[in-house]
Amino acid sequence: MSIFLRPFCGASILALTGALSAFAAGQPPAPKIETVIVADERFETPDIPNQTEGIGAGEAEQQINVVNTEDILKYLPSILIRKRHIGDTQDPVTTRTSGVGASARSLIYADGILLSALIGNNNTSASPKWGMVAPEEISRIDVIYGPFAAQYPGNSMGEVIEITTRMPEKFEVNAQAEGALQSFSQYATSDTYSTYQMGAGIGDRAGAFAFRLGANHLDTYGQPLSYITLTRPTATSAAGTPVSGAFADVNRAGAPIAVLGAGGLEHQIQDNVTLKLAYDLSVHLTANYTLGFFNQTDNATVQSYLRNANGAPIYTGSVNIGGYNYTIGSGSFSNAVSRYGQSHLAQGLSFKFSDGGWDARLVLSRYDFLRDLQRVPTAPLPGAFDGGAGSIAQMDGTGWYTLDAKATRHIGETNDLSFGAHYDRYKLALRKFGTPDWLSGPRGALANASRGKTATAALWVQDIWRFAPDWKATLGGRFENWRAFDGENYSLNPALDISQPKLSGSYFSPKASLGWQPGQSWTLTASYGRAYRMPTVMELYQAVTTGSVLSVPNPNLNPERADSYELSAAYIMADGRARLSFFEEDVADALISQSTPLPPGSTSTAPLSNTLFNFVQNVDRVRSRGIEAVVDRNDVLFDGLALSGSITFVNSRVAADAAFPNAVGKRTPQVPKWRASLVATYRPDDAWAFTLAARYADRSFGTIDNSDIVSHTYQGFEGYLVLDARAHYEIDHHWSAAFGVDNLNNRKYFIFHPFPQRTFLLELKYAQ
Repeated sequence: MSIFLRPFCGASILALTGALSAFAAGQPPAPKIETVIVADERFETPDIPNQTEGIGAGEAEQQINVVNTEDILKYLPSILIRKRHIGDTQDPVTTRTSGVGASARSLIYADGILLSALIGNNNTSASPKWGMVAPEEISRIDVIYGPFAAQYPGNSMGEVIEITTRMPEKFEVNAQAEGALQSFSQYATSDTYSTYQMGAGIGDRAGAFAFRLGANHLDTYGQPLSYITLTRPTATSAAGTPVSGAFADVNRAGAPIAVLGAGGLEHQIQDNVTLKLAYDLSVHLTANYTLGFFNQTDNATVQSYLRNANGAPIYTGSVNIGGYNYTIGSGSFSNAVSRYGQSHLAQGLSFKFSDGGWDARLVLSRYDFLRDLQRVPTAPLPGAFDGGAGSIAQMDGTGWYTLDAKATRHIGETNDLSFGAHYDRYKLALRKFGTPDWLSGPRGALANASRGKTATAALWVQDIWRFAPDWKATLGGRFENWRAFDGENYSLNPALDISQPKLSGSYFSPKASLGWQPGQSWTLTASYGRAYRMPTVMELYQAVTTGSVLSVPNPNLNPERADSYELSAAYIMADGRARLSFFEEDVADALISQSTPLPPGSTSTAPLSNTLFNFVQNVDRVRSRGIEAVVDRNDVLFDGLALSGSITFVNSRVAADAAFPNAVGKRTPQVPKWRASLVATYRPDDAWAFTLAARYADRSFGTIDNSDIVSHTYQGFEGYLVLDARAHYEIDHHWSAAFGVDNLNNRKYFIFHPFPQRTFLLELKYAQ
């Protein structure tokens, strides 16, 4: 475990170790220490060696301004959700060692139903499907760090997020209403964007049968997600129509640009319906069925800052800005306008059995894109606001299904032997058509298409062996057989029509962990795990275009192979806890997008040259080493004040890259060195809770060679410190209210996109 033999940032280690020592001054509790999870409801997977952090619904309600489900995670260690605005459906989660563009390096489940869209590895179409779960139905959320548990696929190389929803024990009904206002000002965009959300649920239990039905409606407007910019010409010119209103700035590479307007101003209407049924087939066997339906309409528009001499907005043409001639293409503004409709369906069926030293669980899940259609104009604005030529991108038929079977045999006091099987299958069906009217016209000729499937079958085994009173060893392994098939790429112009080769491979991932409890309060754990993250359909069958060249550069990508190590020390006291973890991740054949010439043998519509193409490639080696410290303490300084926080340092670098040597030694894209959170909650009595929280990250890079030297600009990856506040009041046993502010300090920052500015939230809830 080379992580423990090499020096880190010395000052940070001393500071974090000091924090642990300070917490160790508390009095230890009497009970024997096992995996400890502060919870509203116990996490259902305790037989794993991973470090786990979680939060229950009750704690989240008091401390966090929750509008969407992913908000509940915002203060957990090493976590960033790229939530660009309320209701965002393109909001992946980071891991300790991966950024927001690596969505396939984590797994997200809700009651065993997979919400991670492992059709791709990006922050757009492959983002998690958080909208399938409303916050009101959640009991708790847990984050499992690292690939040390054999029961999870290789996508757990970063983390596994388990969402546990609740079932009623008696008749219950709930309702809630929320509103939010964001005040946003940047360049010439200055406006207030509103949100309202309503939800209700009903449930009951009658003998062996229980049910819960919930519905949620969200109507929200968001700030700009993009800016329309053009690079300033090298020489001045008198050509073009004089216009005013542009802003001079620089892009992330430091080149001068003109900011012409704002794009991606979205209005989203979302509806979520969930139905959960449970039936006790016997004393030992329970069946559960879950259905989730998500429907959305998302209309995006633009704002031009440019005005001609008559004061009319300008969207296209040859213009003169400050003595420089710019040509605004017909799609510069219109590409940021769209109409998007989605209807997705998730289903899960599970069986749980427990009797005579045996525990078993079977989970089947399915996720279907029933309707997924985006319309974009190709005609120039402003005429295109009323219709005209456009394109239709359609993903109907995309989806996946999974099967997981697990059994655990408790053998006396010394062993818990677990074993299981897994199967998954992912299907991509992406098609793009022309249309004479982008607003409501029919589909025209097929312009391009990408199709393909992947499937994985796996067997795993794991044994927890308590071989001495204070020692515990966990040994396991996972064998996986992976296939990619039915890959097709089509383009009308440039012409391309090809069936891609089938791929297959078998892989074994060993897991090992050793835990020692030197006293009633301390637990030390050392863990190792290997994980294979298989290429997704989108990565394999990507199509890239440069000029007249259309190519599918590499339908033969290798899986990522991650070797992960962790050494953790945890201390538990009567009024708090602390943990310090050292971790390392070495990834061979990392799947990262970078610019290089096409590899020999690439399928192309034109002769290959030295032209650079940007596409996902296997980068030889990426190494990440880091430290994570977590502390929680109740009644700090005085009764009623609770503090919780975390700080993560990671040095993540490209260690070898034969295809792009300039990347070697550079920081891994989208991974900041430092991340931290701190939450202070004061409860003066049983009714009130006042919270002030902070989220921090330093800057990162968007390019693999770290050439994006400017971070405070559109497409830059900027550091930030954001403060949030919340006041929660329990009116009585049924009613509660809360008022909160996100981004209290009104930090204006970019993580590629401009992020929300100061936002006020108000909520009222009823529960019986």
